Amino acid sequence: MQPIKFKEANKELTKPSSMTDEECKSLSVYNDGERCISCWKPSLKEWFSFLFFRRIWLDVHNGYTQPPVALVAGKTYFEEDK
Repeated sequence: MQPIKFKEANKELTKPSSMTDEECKSLSVYNDGERCISCWKPSLKEWFSFLFFRRIWLDVHNGYTQPPVALVAGKTYFEEDK
């Protein structure tokens, strides 16, 4: 999966200094002080893997526990302007 920029993003998270550019990239996010939302796009291989196995794995590099997270599929996570 590759992180992608989106119009609601208002912050850029940079990679930890202990990681290389190959291990981690900057991440565009929307942040309102309560939640941090990012957008990801699967490669064609990942897309077919999802269609075949119907599973998504979440790997949080945080140590001993996992913070509250949500995975949502859709065109946008935000309400669209009417």
